[in-house]
Amino acid sequence: MKLKSFFGILSPIHIFWVRITRRAQFIGTDSLGNRYYRAHPRPGYKLDRRWVVYKGEPEATNVPPEWHGWLHHQRDEFPSAEGHSHRRSWQKPHVPNLTGTSGAYRPPGHILEGGKRDRATGDYEAWTPPE
Repeated sequence: MKLKSFFGILSPIHIFWVRITRRAQFIGTDSLGNRYYRAHPRPGYKLDRRWVVYKGEPEATNVPPEWHGWLHHQRDEFPSAEGHSHRRSWQKPHVPNLTGTSGAYRPPGHILEGGKRDRATGDYEAWTPPE
């Protein structure tokens, strides 16, 4: 483990220190393995502190919608495995954000996909300003 990642803001040491000094309470785990915590408000604030410790790489898109609402104080009750789910039947499962990776979407004609666009089909008529 790198020294920087061991003592950084998202490191196990930092999370442990915050949990001890702020008397953090473990709230739950989501379907992706992320762990959610809450602690008393900081001095001068009214809302409690809420945060997530990601399983694996810290990626904000890995927070399911039901936990996102709890994290941002949109709802006070936290999601539970046996409780009511806010998921709808039409919602798709989570797909990680692939922007900046080799798996990112590149339309036909993109420079990394060969850079050759299809020829125009003739259904497009360029606009010409009136004289």
